[in-house]
Amino acid sequence: MKTVTLLKTGLANLASVQAAFDRLGARTELAETADDVSRAERLVVPGVGAFEAAMSVLKEADLASALRDRVDKGRPTLGICLGLQLLGLASEESPGVTGLGCVPEEVRGFSPEVISPQMGWNRVVPATDSKLLEAGYAYFANSYRFETIPERWTGATSEYGGTLVAALERGAVLGCQFHPELSGAYGERLMSRWLSLEVTPC
Repeated sequence: MKTVTLLKTGLANLASVQAAFDRLGARTELAETADDVSRAERLVVPGVGAFEAAMSVLKEADLASALRDRVDKGRPTLGICLGLQLLGLASEESPGVTGLGCVPEEVRGFSPEVISPQMGWNRVVPATDSKLLEAGYAYFANSYRFETIPERWTGATSEYGGTLVAALERGAVLGCQFHPELSGAYGERLMSRWLSLEVTPC
């Protein structure tokens, strides 16, 4: 049985993510320390809450360095919603607060011309070199997003008040602005593909 470690930040509701992996036959456990993050075969960074609060938790619990190192090494890591945004340089949501810097882009809010947060289903269009992502519809609940896919990453885009990054992918690292655990069969297939990636010993 494959094991998925969920990063416990105290900000996210883990129940829906746990239930999704249960349906895929994976065992879940919680990570609370830097050692837990480093040792995890497959790590999920769920995302509910504010950028500043989440970064504060990561730094105060000494988790930021371990998480950054893991992503930089390309070890299996799945960031969901805010869990993706934390990989960036910073966010307009929390001026002056730095992110992990794994993704060389800043997170920005939507134009005032559209309703924010975006809540609902949106079409995901993957890049031609994407290995994990496929075209389909996923469930979004977000007020902020990356606007472009940076160099050394591939991914997928969606349209809401203009083009936004729906997901980023680099090897075994996958970040979804949408919620795959709430995206029905589409999300289940994506999580299954990520779960099937080969794990190299740490």
